[in-house]
Amino acid sequence: MKFFGFVLLLHLSFFPALAQPRTPKAVFVIVDGIPADVLEKVRTPQLDSLGKAGFYKRAYVGGQKGTYSQTPTISAVGYNSLLTGTWVNKHNVWGNDIKAPNYRYPTLFRLFKNQYPDRKTAVFSSWLDNRTKLVGDGLPQTDRLHVDYHADGYELDTVAFPHDREKTYMSRIDDRVVDEAVACLTQNGPDLSWVYLEFPDDMGHKFGDSPQLQAAVEKIDAQLGRLSRAIRARQRSFAEDWLLVITTDHGRDAKTGFNHGGQSERERTTWIISNKPELNAYGRQVQPGIVDLMPTIARHLRLRIPAEVAREIDGVPLTGPVSLADPQVTLESDSLHIRWTSFEPRGRVKIWLTTTNQFETGGKDAYHLLGEVPLSRQQAVFSVKDKPSAFYKIWLEGPANSVNRWVVLK
Repeated sequence: MKFFGFVLLLHLSFFPALAQPRTPKAVFVIVDGIPADVLEKVRTPQLDSLGKAGFYKRAYVGGQKGTYSQTPTISAVGYNSLLTGTWVNKHNVWGNDIKAPNYRYPTLFRLFKNQYPDRKTAVFSSWLDNRTKLVGDGLPQTDRLHVDYHADGYELDTVAFPHDREKTYMSRIDDRVVDEAVACLTQNGPDLSWVYLEFPDDMGHKFGDSPQLQAAVEKIDAQLGRLSRAIRARQRSFAEDWLLVITTDHGRDAKTGFNHGGQSERERTTWIISNKPELNAYGRQVQPGIVDLMPTIARHLRLRIPAEVAREIDGVPLTGPVSLADPQVTLESDSLHIRWTSFEPRGRVKIWLTTTNQFETGGKDAYHLLGEVPLSRQQAVFSVKDKPSAFYKIWLEGPANSVNRWVVLK
């Protein structure tokens, strides 16, 4: 028995990654402005390989079309939907000027640092505002959140990256961003990282649906292949469990490919690629939204999201246990008719209601429990005759996840 124990310890000393639990780490990449149909027809061997090992899914941006959460299909708007897990009616970033983000809806970075103040974060970006305005690095509104590693602001350096009319300098900036990301991930292994690459969107705006856009996608594929290899090498060498998620922020207009921002199907249709194949029933059966990535990454990192924040998140995790999704609420006469899609045959859902929205201004909403019903019923009706209001916020709390929906009367 003593001899066996010695052999086991010797064996583990040669395989340190097997001797201890793996630390979860995550990298998400936003590649700007690549419609799903373009990605699917361009030769992308690196991304194809990653999708086969993990998953590839068409996805969407733009919120729920025609409702209070309809969201412009614009870059910074989409980034903040991923960062906060909410649509624009909550995070309040309506355009690339990023005038007045509502920092009361915390980003992944802030939630992560609140729970794990000693673990490391990183931003590698061809756009400085991603870190300084969206993540809010150093701002009083984010409690002076600190990003541990960053490489960005290169778009402002016209000496190292002289600006040319064809915007090829952005391709060189993306190369630099990937270089910095690969070096930092390899050497330092930050726990939560954001990589942002811009060049394809520039080609779309300048040339529309074109060979130039396709060539930019092919170059992105090679760059992301380098990033993926660095992560795999890191995982082989350390007791770490890496999640890699790659997506885009919007599609393009169907007529020319020059523009975006509207609610056409092509502008709303995006995609998600990940190295992890373990999609849950929700992830397999539906077209996910960009807001689903925040709770997915949070779950991988083992984040405990405070209840007051969880009530506001519009996304559903794509991995791990899932109870329900797709809440729909209508007010008919004096009753709320509530429906949802259930992904569990057993269990119950608690249905909560408030008629205030104090959260968005830093206050607290007082939720009232309407009732508790079986998940499998997938519908419930509750009278609100004694709660007349022009606004209702409904929170459905399942065993594994929760969802929310508003009723806004005009």
